[in-house]
Amino acid sequence: MSRLKKLADDLYYVGVNDRHTHLFENMVPLPHGISYNSYIILDEKTALVDTVEISFSEQFIEKILQVLDGRKLDYLIVNHMEPDHSGSLKMIRREFPDVKIVGNAKTFNMIEGYFGIKENLLEVKDGDTLSLGKHNLQFYLTPMVHWPETMMTYDTTSNTLFSGDAFGSFRALDGGVLDTELVIDIYWAEMYRYYASVVGKYGAPVQKALQKLSHLKIDMICSTHGPVWTEKIPEAVAVFDKLSRYEGDNGVVIAYGSMYGNTEQMAEIVASYLSDFGIKNIIVHNLSKSDASSVLRDIFKYKGLIIGSPTYCNELYPKVLDLVNKLETRGVKNRIFGCFGSYTWAGVSTKELEAFAHKMNWEVCASSVEGKMAVNRERFSELKQLAMEMASKLK
Repeated sequence: MSRLKKLADDLYYVGVNDRHTHLFENMVPLPHGISYNSYIILDEKTALVDTVEISFSEQFIEKILQVLDGRKLDYLIVNHMEPDHSGSLKMIRREFPDVKIVGNAKTFNMIEGYFGIKENLLEVKDGDTLSLGKHNLQFYLTPMVHWPETMMTYDTTSNTLFSGDAFGSFRALDGGVLDTELVIDIYWAEMYRYYASVVGKYGAPVQKALQKLSHLKIDMICSTHGPVWTEKIPEAVAVFDKLSRYEGDNGVVIAYGSMYGNTEQMAEIVASYLSDFGIKNIIVHNLSKSDASSVLRDIFKYKGLIIGSPTYCNELYPKVLDLVNKLETRGVKNRIFGCFGSYTWAGVSTKELEAFAHKMNWEVCASSVEGKMAVNRERFSELKQLAMEMASKLK
C-alpha cells in the first residue's frame, strides 16, 4: 500500500518515481531518476489528470483506488500523449471501463493509434470548460509544447494549472512533492537539462503558450515531471521563458573533441585567457566524455560558445559533428561564437564550424584559429585574441 499525498483541498498526487531507468527516451542519462506525475481531483465528479509510464501501472492504480476509496473514476484528462504519461491509459480503461477520456482531436487520433480506443471520448477545444461540481476545468491547447496534441488544464476554482511537460524537470522527488517540501536548488540544473534535451527545439510554441496563459492567476503548477510549483512559480516560469527566447547568461561554453591532445590543449589555453579577461562562468566540455544533455544544458544557459575540433576523415570530429547536429535541430539562437581546430595534413574543421555558425545566424566574435600539428607560440597569440574578443562581446 502506498502513502497518499494530498496537495490541496480535493487534490491528490498519485504520481510515481522512476529510479530504475538509466536513459530517458533511451538517450538522456537519469543519474537522479525522474518522476511521472499524475493527479486526482475529488469533487461531485472525479478526474484523473494524466497517467504514468506503463511499468509503474500496478503501483499507480493502487494509489488511484486508495484515493477514490470506493468511488468511481468519471474522467481521465489527457494533456499529453507521450508514452511516459499515457502509458497506463489502457490499464486505466480496463480498471475503470466507464471512464470518459477527455482530450482534443489530435489526442484521440493518437489514442486510437497507440491503444485502439475509440469509444467514450469527450473532445474539447481551446477554451472549453468542464464542471466537476465545485471545480471548473478550462482547457488550453498548446501545440508543440512539445508534441502537436499537447494541452494544459486550468482549474478556475483553485487556480491550479496542470501543465503537461511544461515547467518540468528531470530528477525524482525525494520524499516531498511540493517545492516547499524540497531542497529546490538541486532541481534548477535538471530543469535546464530537461528543457535543452526535450523541449529545446520548440521555443516559439513555448512563447505562444506563455502568452496564452499570461492572464491566468496561477497558485499551483502541476507538471508531469519534477516538483509541484507553488512558492517558486515565478522562477520556474522564468526559466522556461528565458530558455524559449534563447536568452543566455554571460558566460562561455568551450566544447571540444580531441584525439591526441592538441585540440584539447587549445581549449585549455582559451579557457585560461578568458579567465584573464574577467570571464568567470567558463564551462569546458570534452565531448568524448561529457554527456550531450549536459553540454546542451550549458549552451542553452550561456551566451558564448566556442567549439574546437580536429579534422577527422576530412570533416568534423564525430563527437563535434554530433553536437553541431543537435544544436541545428534545436534551432539555438542568439549565440556569440568562436572556433578553433587542429590538423596534420589537411585542415577542414574550422571551415565547417564557420559555415555552421553562418547557417545558425550567430555572431562570430573573431577569426577562427587553426593549428597544424602541435600548438606553437603563434597559436597562443591567436587563441588569446579569440578569448579577448569573446570577452569583449560578452561585456
